[in-house]
Amino acid sequence: MSDLYRFLTGDDNSDFCHKVSEALSKGWELYGSPTYTFDAAENKLRCGQAVIKKVEAPYSKAMKLGDQ
Repeated sequence: MSDLYRFLTGDDNSDFCHKVSEALSKGWELYGSPTYTFDAAENKLRCGQAVIKKVEAPYSKAMKLGDQ
């Protein structure tokens, strides 16, 4: 069994919320609080959220984490 970690990022909009919601629907769990930063060059707020998941397979760098 392996513990997997992903850090999801994106602009502060519904696409980011859908990205996190999709991960949760696939069994990923929130890990910690969301993060926000202001991108002054683009005048946008950027978001990040860590998620974790336990899987039966041994970890490999070849894994596509989004497919787990």
